[in-house]
Amino acid sequence: MSVTSVNIEGARERWVRTGGVELCVAELGDAARPTVLLVHGYPDSKEVWSEVAERLADRFHVVLYDVRGHGRSTAPAPLRGGFTLEKLTDDFLAVADAVSPDRPVHLVGHDWGSVQGWEFATVERTEGRIASFTSMSGPSLDHFGHWIKSRMSRPTPRRAAQLISQGAKSWYVYMLHMPVLPELAWRGPLGKRWPKMLQRLENVPLGGYPTASLPQDAAHGAWLYRDNVRARLGRPRPDAYAHVPVQLITPLDDVFLSPKLYAELEHWVPRLTRRTLPAKHWIPRTRPDQLAIWISEFVRANEDGIPAKDAVATGPHADRFGGRLVLVTGAASGIGRATAFAFAEAGARIVAVDRDAEGAARTAEMSRLIGAPEAWGEVVDVSDEQAMEKLAEKVATEYGIVDVLVNNAGIGLSGSFFDTTAEDWKKVLDVNLWGVIHGCRIFGKQMAERGQGGHIVNTASAAAYQPSRALPAYSTSKAAVLMLSECLRAELAGQGIGVSAICPGLVNTNITSTTHFAGADAAEEKRLQKKTSRLYGMRNFPPEKVASAILRAVVKNQAVVPVTPEARGAHLMSRFAPRTLRAIARLEPPL
Repeated sequence: MSVTSVNIEGARERWVRTGGVELCVAELGDAARPTVLLVHGYPDSKEVWSEVAERLADRFHVVLYDVRGHGRSTAPAPLRGGFTLEKLTDDFLAVADAVSPDRPVHLVGHDWGSVQGWEFATVERTEGRIASFTSMSGPSLDHFGHWIKSRMSRPTPRRAAQLISQGAKSWYVYMLHMPVLPELAWRGPLGKRWPKMLQRLENVPLGGYPTASLPQDAAHGAWLYRDNVRARLGRPRPDAYAHVPVQLITPLDDVFLSPKLYAELEHWVPRLTRRTLPAKHWIPRTRPDQLAIWISEFVRANEDGIPAKDAVATGPHADRFGGRLVLVTGAASGIGRATAFAFAEAGARIVAVDRDAEGAARTAEMSRLIGAPEAWGEVVDVSDEQAMEKLAEKVATEYGIVDVLVNNAGIGLSGSFFDTTAEDWKKVLDVNLWGVIHGCRIFGKQMAERGQGGHIVNTASAAAYQPSRALPAYSTSKAAVLMLSECLRAELAGQGIGVSAICPGLVNTNITSTTHFAGADAAEEKRLQKKTSRLYGMRNFPPEKVASAILRAVVKNQAVVPVTPEARGAHLMSRFAPRTLRAIARLEPPL
């Protein structure tokens, strides 16, 4: 075995000979730990996995290899017939035996690496050599063949539409079956332009990938399609059942593969865990942080013998939010705490932020117990721009870029306009408006610079569109949050960042007990706080329902979400009967 330097930092290199080819294999991490074996797709080389591999190497023995004819591995001669799934299975077994002779490996595949992985995970001769399989952006050709046949044998308008849609997405497959032309394109202009095309179309960062061998890799890899696709789709194996636990990661915006391809996968995979990611095809390069978390979680669960149903969170939308990083302000109590818990139940990683250090820490602790793989409490005053800047820097450095930001922190203020002092106005605007502005500007900018989308949720209020003589300052702050959200939604839509304004209405939280009543002395303010709290308590609309609405808003990318019945009613009136709403605003509040 010879050891040389490779493009992946800290990797050790060896060569494995099998079937007339030499495979270039790179290893990271402690070989005594469980082995995670990463298989790349088309037209990639093993370097597509570099960022994922480096994130996994401190916990696992990580192995990557250049598929035959790619990267630094040699190509079969002749090329025709040299890339069948049977020969690729021989290669996998040779690598697995070389790097982990005594223990099964945890297999991870992307694109054609996943297509190969499905073969490895379903053929009899690999039983006992694979501990788990994580698949992304690549179906089993056998499952795909059965999927096509089922839709052609029992056609319906919906099934026909699915066939047509996937047929259109698969245009490149037909091109790659053409003789000579793909090779000429890849060795010519396409090979030169491919890196910038990936950067423009999928926001794939430049640097270290693709490698200089791309034109040759892509030319050789065309035989993956020619040697396998028509044969398997036309005559799919009837026994293509997975003999290992499988984690399916589906990018929802994949331009090459429809999520519908995996609709019937439970028939073939008894132990299946599903994940979804609002991302495009090349997620090993665009979302290595997320993949490393999910792979680690799945490998650990299977190493510990935890059943798939217990390996990951099972709360609502767990397939969407598992492992995602969610930051919630005002998380020490009320809607903020309920929202942190709802995301935790869905398996998200939580950053609970509040001025109340003890409350934030308690929310983080409870989030971990509920289902969050990781949770942290952070102390910050959202109205302090410099403090928010420092928090964002810390979060990005220690936890990652936030996927979902919930600007929830807020304070209450009641009283007539002339009783409300300039200091009162400053306090309510600093927290309710400027706190949201700081969050959107600082964390939203990080999302935009990452270039992989995200979502911002701003807690507004039904008071944003329902005028009241008793809430001029509070309503103004929330109306500004609503309009800010609408403007940001328009601006950030092109960057894949959604923005939602949540308008809860009367919700039973402790904001009523801390609301300041302008113009009232201390005794009167305490009386009004108690009476308001009692009224909200009688209404008893729980913050957990608002949290559920927030998760739905993110999943559906909803713009404005009135939550309570009275909030929905007022929203309708603001659009269709504004004069009636203005007449109601003139009434004295029942306090």
